Order: sequence, then structure tokens, then C-alpha cells
Amino acid sequence: MDWTRREWLAGAGGLMLAGYGLPLSAVQNRPLKFATTPVFLDRQATLLQRWQRYLEAHLARPVAFVQRANYREITDLLLEGEVDCAWICGFPYVRHRPALRLVSVPLYQGAPLYQAYIIAPANNSAIRHLKDLRGTVFAYADPDSNSGWLAPQVLLKKQDNTQANDFFQRTFFTWSHRKVVQAVAVGLAQGGAVDGYVWDTLARGHPELTEKTRIIERSGPFGFPPIVARQNMPAPEIQALQRALQAMHLDVEGQTVLAALNLDGFASAKPGLYDGIEANWRSLGG
Repeated sequence: MDWTRREWLAGAGGLMLAGYGLPLSAVQNRPLKFATTPVFLDRQATLLQRWQRYLEAHLARPVAFVQRANYREITDLLLEGEVDCAWICGFPYVRHRPALRLVSVPLYQGAPLYQAYIIAPANNSAIRHLKDLRGTVFAYADPDSNSGWLAPQVLLKKQDNTQANDFFQRTFFTWSHRKVVQAVAVGLAQGGAVDGYVWDTLARGHPELTEKTRIIERSGPFGFPPIVARQNMPAPEIQALQRALQAMHLDVEGQTVLAALNLDGFASAKPGLYDGIEANWRSLGG
């Protein structure tokens, strides 16, 4: 028997997801779009497939990973509402705080923290500190990366009271932390700025690459690159994603993904975790 319009609205009203305006069944069938930059692992497709299976099982909805080459593209997708959530750097997060919602933060070596590394060729013993790289070619990871761009600017300002454009002979972006390591390893650059977590993880899985480089500077600790959501993502969806991420260490599939990522798990986080990154940005006139 056909429902009247009033009966349909009355029946559907109880299935509406608060704040979303869609029947619950429609939301459950709509993929969660999760954006990332290309990860540094060799078998990244296998990793993302495992992560996708884990999230779909715990969220009871499809999950689609969306990959882009750099943080700017991912941030734009979030701001435009083209994706629901993303794993981004703390630098774009603090620049767009009002428009992004903090979901969870990875735990690395037991804490939601990481460092920026300045690296140099292992076979050049004359380069021992950042100041020894004056007049050389230097590789950055990404202009929207804290460790791969912002942190070394601040280090130069504190140590040499100068700007990178006046300090190095030439600089370039590799658009990947792994490629920064490769550029320094093969001599395309005499120094580079890299995420310490990435360098440490590469050292574990690819020592033949990192052993050709050497860490000459380490920054203080920063809030680890977070998982964030678009501002208008409904609270129930964010909470479900938080629960799924923070339960990964309790699940066999989740443990496999965490091991591949060299992470201990995910935890809740407060925006203040990223105040250090924001302070550095402000110190450069941001």
C-alpha cells in the first residue's frame, strides 16, 4: 500500500541523521572520503586496502581513500567539502583551524609528538650543523609542511638571524619527505628538511637509503600530524571515526596497519597540542 506524503515524512523523520538532512540508510551507504598524501611505504596500496577494510568494518559504511600529491591539494579538498576527513600536517591545520575539526592524533613512540630533522650526506663530515650548510643546495619536502619547511625557517632565524633565501645557494621542493632523503643521499642536495618520524621509519625499513644521510639538527617536539575533518561533518560521524581509530590497537587488522605505519595507535587530542607550530608560523609573520 502506498504511503501518503504525511505518512512518509513521519516514518522517515525517525531515520534522519541529526544535522545532515539525509536518511540514516543513505548516510551509511555514502562512502566516507578519507584523504592522504602518498605514504612513504613501498606497498601503500596494500596498506590502504587493509585500513579501508578495518574502517568499513567498524563504521558499517563504505570508505574511500583519496590520495593527492601535496598538503595544499588535500587542504583544498577539505575546505571545499570534497572529502570528509584527511591526514594532514599540523601546519595547514593551524592555518585553517576555524574551518577544520580535530579528530584524532597518532601516537608515535608512546606520545602524540614528532620532531623535524635537518639531514646532510653521511660522507661529508664537514657538515655538522645547520650553519655549515650556508651557500649549499637545500631540499624541502612541501611548503605546507611543518617539518619540511616551517621548522627549518625558524631554526635559521634563531641560529643565524637570516632567511633561507639569503642563506642557501638554492632550494627546491621534492613534495615528499622520502624524496628529501633520496635527494640528499644521491647528492642532489647537500642538506634537507625532513619529518623525523618518516626518517626513523625509513631507517627501520630501508637502512640502505637513510645510511647515506646523517641527522645534524633536531627540533623540539611538535604535535604529530593529525586526522582532521571538514567543519560541517556531523558530530555522530566524527565520533564514530574517533572510536574506530582509537580502537585500532585492539584489533588484529588494525594492529597490522599500525605496525606498517610504525605507530602505536591513535588518541584524542586538544587543539593546544599544535600551539608550538602556530607560534613558529606567527614568528615568521603568519
